[in-house]
Amino acid sequence: MPAIAAKRYTDLGAVKGEGCYLYTDDGRKVLDFASGVAVTNLGHNHPSVVKAAHEQLDKLIHGGHLVVFYESYVALAEKLNQLTGGDTMVYFSNSGAEVNDGAIKLAKYVSKKTAVIAFRNSFHGRTIYSAALTASNAKYRKYYDCVSGIYFAEYAYCYRCPFGKKQGSCKMECLKQFDTIFHTVVDPDCVAAIIVEPVQGEGGYVVPPKEFLEGLRKICDEKGIFLIFDEVQTGIGRTGQLYAYQTFGIQPDILTTSKGIANGFPLAGIIAKKEIMSQWPHGAHSGTYGGNPVACAASLAVLKEMTEGGVIEHCRKMGDYFMGKLKALQAKRPEVIGDVRGVGLMLAIELIDDKGEPNTALTDKIIAYALKHDLILLPCGTYHNCVRFISPLVVTEKEIDIALDIVDKAFD
Repeated sequence: MPAIAAKRYTDLGAVKGEGCYLYTDDGRKVLDFASGVAVTNLGHNHPSVVKAAHEQLDKLIHGGHLVVFYESYVALAEKLNQLTGGDTMVYFSNSGAEVNDGAIKLAKYVSKKTAVIAFRNSFHGRTIYSAALTASNAKYRKYYDCVSGIYFAEYAYCYRCPFGKKQGSCKMECLKQFDTIFHTVVDPDCVAAIIVEPVQGEGGYVVPPKEFLEGLRKICDEKGIFLIFDEVQTGIGRTGQLYAYQTFGIQPDILTTSKGIANGFPLAGIIAKKEIMSQWPHGAHSGTYGGNPVACAASLAVLKEMTEGGVIEHCRKMGDYFMGKLKALQAKRPEVIGDVRGVGLMLAIELIDDKGEPNTALTDKIIAYALKHDLILLPCGTYHNCVRFISPLVVTEKEIDIALDIVDKAFD
């Protein structure tokens, strides 16, 4: 690792990417099931994205979306509007953390309220405010916790229910908790928004029951609170639809999108109902580089592949295949694989010890073994005891088999 660089998950020096593989400066071909942390959903250097970016480079690299309009920006906004119901407006920025900050600003500005409710085990970014919303690990907020008006609720983590209940026999205590929160902690009249990941990412790839998200929608409607879906990691086909809200069939008031939206170019967006976004005047929020022309052109190519190239359908098919393989692996090793969960190609296994407690040490060993055998995997979960599989959505059965053969041998 270069002495001038901060620490990262691997010591690999990547020189080229193609499809599901990275090629390193020491001659290795490595299967990338991290996808640049859920970014290269079309695989590395997808030809359509590369072509679109090259063509835009010859036209305009930066115009400044605060100063002028340009074709790729307007076309992308129109496309996202179309794909999210036709009654939305879009604001472009650069990263997930930025748009999560912006979404909260939007909710506060329009509602004239100041409090926000987030969830334990959440991850929303690393800016001051998005880190303050994050509760998957205290290290993300260490020495930075200087934001008031944020309250945390328990997420519907059924495998390790925070209320000690069993899925199917509970009374949805994860929703009933809001009665207590509103009575004892913060009056709902003061709450601008509830921000939630429809599937928790960093917190463990936790998939909640649909009833949980439906319940949040109902609470927000009854109390006059904006529901924000952080779709930074779940969006752009990852869960088998363009966005996870479509997978679950629950409409948020505001959603945030980034990571896979431009397949590697820095781009992010706040997508909100028109009736909300239209109340956010010029100057209430801003940023210099948001909606960069090249990134927008790349994103248009991504969305075309997603909607016309069969990528989302392929994701669902490969997700079913992958899940079946993981279930078989769990049946083979039930003493260490406590849970298999996910939706689409957002999948994880939770590793446990002989007492059913989080097994971080084993997770580290599995990931280290995989890396030695040319497979990149990443951990997740508040105790980093889950192995997450974030393959590109264009992954094949053969590549899934290669990866899981390595993981199986790692357990041996």
